Amino acid sequence: MIRFNYNDGGRLATGYKGKASDCVCRAICIVTGLSYDEVYATLAHGNANQKRGKYENKNKAGKRTAANGINTKRKWFENYMKELGFEWVPTMKVGQGCKVHLTENELPSGKIIVNVSRHFAAVINGVLNDTYDCSRGGTRCVYGYYKYKK
Repeated sequence: MIRFNYNDGGRLATGYKGKASDCVCRAICIVTGLSYDEVYATLAHGNANQKRGKYENKNKAGKRTAANGINTKRKWFENYMKELGFEWVPTMKVGQGCKVHLTENELPSGKIIVNVSRHFAAVINGVLNDTYDCSRGGTRCVYGYYKYKK
């Protein structure tokens, strides 16, 4: 199991209300300490300048918003994460099966952003920081994580 701490990354404090698919923005804010407005603006700009892929959700690409999710496989996103001081660490290969779960004893200490199915979440020293406990009781598979190196 992993300990859970409710944290919206500063979303409510900046005046945003309601639900949104902004887990990438929230996770980055929680780990880096950057303001929600700053990270949201950067992600929205990246979304607005990308072309929609053949199979990509029409609510994501080409729109100046980060509320409908971010395509984290795009080059601009990978460059942004490197600029912020993150390093990608894959934990699973195609066809390999799940090796790392969202539990405290299977993740490294420090500040990381985990990539689980259709979601990003911040984990700081073994504590899950998010708007809900997405660990599924320690059974949720971690595809990889961004380790914060600053």
